Amino acid sequence: MTATTVAPDVKRGKRADVSDRSRAENSLGIRLVAPAIFLMLLVTAFPMLRALYLSLFNYSLTAPDERKFIGLSNYVTALTDSLFWRDTANTVLIMVVTVAIELVIGFIFAMVMHRVIFARGVIRTSILIPYGIITVVSGFAWQFAFSNSNGFVNGWLPFIGDDFNWFGQYSSGIIAIMVSEIWKTTPFMSLLLLAGLAQVSEDMLEAAKVDGATWWQRLWKVILPNMRSAIMVAVLFRALDAYRIFDNIFVMTAGAQGTESVSFLTYRQVIEQFQLGIGSALSVLLFLSVLLIAFLIVKIFRVDLAAARQEG
Repeated sequence: MTATTVAPDVKRGKRADVSDRSRAENSLGIRLVAPAIFLMLLVTAFPMLRALYLSLFNYSLTAPDERKFIGLSNYVTALTDSLFWRDTANTVLIMVVTVAIELVIGFIFAMVMHRVIFARGVIRTSILIPYGIITVVSGFAWQFAFSNSNGFVNGWLPFIGDDFNWFGQYSSGIIAIMVSEIWKTTPFMSLLLLAGLAQVSEDMLEAAKVDGATWWQRLWKVILPNMRSAIMVAVLFRALDAYRIFDNIFVMTAGAQGTESVSFLTYRQVIEQFQLGIGSALSVLLFLSVLLIAFLIVKIFRVDLAAARQEG
């Protein structure tokens, strides 16, 4: 009788301790990130609000005196234009394909870096080299690699022919862009996943191995579930970065053959055509799209940080 009376109190006390710890950690987290958030807002708040303001005007730098308030007409123009939706589809395609491939390859690299014993520093450094190269430089390198006159890719793929023009059509052009993006940013994905692998308990893996679990069973039942928060962070960061792709497209195709992204469309409207009104509206829509993607990824993974710490 006494045991049944005390047990609930103990459980309630444990939940209270967990709650107090969570509140303390949340408070500490807020205090730690508050200065960074304040500085970010200090730097970015004015450009964001300025873009939102300019998006409400028909404003061209070629005729600055003819600026006219038109409300949400720029947004209606963008959202009813097939070019905007085509570029959005390109951007989503690049994001989904590159992040999915980077997740698989990055996990393999992370496993190698985590398990290797000899020359660990050399292996980790060599894997991370592509990420240290400036994106514009890597874009020019891959443009040269896919060139039909002096590139080496056609020589490696003899079945497509030595004179195949990768940038002469949409499908091959978008593949070339994806390859350059995957090569450049997979090391970043592997670095984040390596941090997640370090959190997987070796005791749990040994226990599963003793119980007769195969390597695949340990992967799906032990490793990946315990890496869920790290995978979410890796996918979130890379998806947001991939959705804003600009450099590789600018260098490799300049948007030719329908390979534009939303960022490149915004660039063309503002820099090439001097249309600040519609360009600002596109930048606001790009920002809202990024927020939506971040929200969806967090909702899909539904990571419970308290459960990840084995508190509940």
